[in-house]
Amino acid sequence: MSETSEKDSTPTPEEAREPRFREVVISVLAAALGVQSSKNRERDFTKGNPLVFIAAGLIFTILFVLTLIGVVNLIL
Repeated sequence: MSETSEKDSTPTPEEAREPRFREVVISVLAAALGVQSSKNRERDFTKGNPLVFIAAGLIFTILFVLTLIGVVNLIL
């Protein structure tokens, strides 16, 4: 066995934890724009809680729609 195989198989504490609030927000915004990196997408799908991402996506969508309604009402 080489040292690299042992080192690669042991996750660092940062890799083992769930995404933080800031990371969830950035992932949702990046996904909405379609620019999510494969590294972040893989982290989200393997370590993230799906309910957190669903809730964040719904909140983002509601805020986005309300912002559009507000802008349209300002113009009209």
